[in-house]
Amino acid sequence: MALRICLGYFFIYAGLSKIPHPAQFAEAIADYRLIPYVLVNLVAVILPWIEFVTGLFLIIGFKSRASATVIGLLLAVFEVMILINIYRGAPITCGCYDTVGEPIGWEKVLENAVMLLFSVQVYYCDMPVPLHRLKHIIGAGRRMGTGES
Repeated sequence: MALRICLGYFFIYAGLSKIPHPAQFAEAIADYRLIPYVLVNLVAVILPWIEFVTGLFLIIGFKSRASATVIGLLLAVFEVMILINIYRGAPITCGCYDTVGEPIGWEKVLENAVMLLFSVQVYYCDMPVPLHRLKHIIGAGRRMGTGES
């Protein structure tokens, strides 16, 4: 559950930081020179919402495996895009958070790799508790701790 919340938080933050600024995000996407120019604006509008929704779903435990799969695929694509531009020696920012972003580098590759491992862990090992059962589980714990039956 902790990995779900951590990963969900990162993707909610990433999405919310880009949603109000699609033009700046489109510039960051175009800097990578890997997406056809005609698709840059569409990606800049849709991708932050995908990040936001999948992050939210992870945190609330709704469709966790599907969200972890989407996030894992996004992270794999981001990783490849960053590695290609590191190889090219392109002095660009990642476009990950906010409008300014951080310069791409091996730290960003490591960060994405760790989050990719988180998404794999969530996919294979997460057992989300439905919200309606959570109240029952918490209530049972209190009764057991007080000696009540």
